[in-house]
Amino acid sequence: QVQLAESGGGLVQAGGSLRLSCAASGRISSYTMGWIRQAPGKEREFVAGIRWVGEITDYADSVKGRFTISRDNGRNTVYLQMNSLKPDDTAVYYCAAAKGPFTTPAMIPANFGSWGQGTQVTVSS
Repeated sequence: QVQLAESGGGLVQAGGSLRLSCAASGRISSYTMGWIRQAPGKEREFVAGIRWVGEITDYADSVKGRFTISRDNGRNTVYLQMNSLKPDDTAVYYCAAAKGPFTTPAMIPANFGSWGQGTQVTVSS
């Protein structure tokens, strides 16, 4: 399994933007990748995913039109561009890889096997 490390979190005012990065220790080109978040007192929530084939993307309804996931397989890095941030986006954001290569699982947290340590995103009103 690959090891993942997120960066780019921080404190931003509502309406602002942040770009999260996820650097992998190994090749990720054959893995579906995702971003999952967890707010205090809440369960982990799928945010965005990008499949290993065709770079097909999926988004939670709450972030559609505001967040964009992308990947650079040459750099073994996944990104999450977050625009028009809202206080409800405040959470720890985790990068994750699907449990196995060459799979296109349903985009739910339970289907992701390798996780980073998370990066805090705080949006002030």
